[in-house]
Amino acid sequence: MLESHPEGVMIVTGGSRGIGAATARLAAERGYAVCVNFVANERAALTVVDEIRDRGGRAIAVRADVAREADIVHLFDEAVKQFGPLTALVNNAGILERQGRVEDMDVARLERVFTTNITGAFLCAREAVRRMALRRGGRGGTIVNVSSMAARLGAPGEYVDYAASKGAIDTFTIGLAREVAEDGIRVNAVRPGVIHTDIHASGGEPGRVDRVKSSVPMKRGGDPEEVARAILWLCSDESSYSTGTFIDVSGGR
Repeated sequence: MLESHPEGVMIVTGGSRGIGAATARLAAERGYAVCVNFVANERAALTVVDEIRDRGGRAIAVRADVAREADIVHLFDEAVKQFGPLTALVNNAGILERQGRVEDMDVARLERVFTTNITGAFLCAREAVRRMALRRGGRGGTIVNVSSMAARLGAPGEYVDYAASKGAIDTFTIGLAREVAEDGIRVNAVRPGVIHTDIHASGGEPGRVDRVKSSVPMKRGGDPEEVARAILWLCSDESSYSTGTFIDVSGGR
């Protein structure tokens, strides 16, 4: 059975698969009521919700495209309507396109990646701050942005656009953390390395983790649950004096 003491209300964007799904499950185990956001795969999102509920937790699935402002507002309104005041946001939703070089990227690709990965994260954080900030009558809370080691490594020949979008998330994390610290909101980020999720298939190489794991000092890819544990630590009181900081979950890469 899941823990009975309530930790609060968490929204996990992109919560139907990979790191998002692992985070939603672990958050429910820790006592959070969880809003599992998805954009297309309703079956996967409902599977996560059913798994949480079967173990005695509280969860709902809400469809929303983080590339659309109106969808984001609906997502946050629905979570608060169902569960009460928001206390945690995990800004996890993100996309990448097929592997390629910068010289072959068109505007449409860049707009898709940057709108979802950057603008979407900004707008989700905006809605969280509006509901959490002490000066707005909120109770404070935490935001964890899911960045990537690609922000530091650049992903040459593969996903420079994705890496650049995550570089923006790193800067955003620092700036927002300092902006809302007095409002009782902590903002941190995790930078996953090569993790066993199906996002690699979106880039056209489902087996990418196995190809690059030899470059990882630990000589293996990571599991989504290993990232989720770092996210939940940053959401917990155990990290109460940490804001504007990063945890690299990358096997030393």
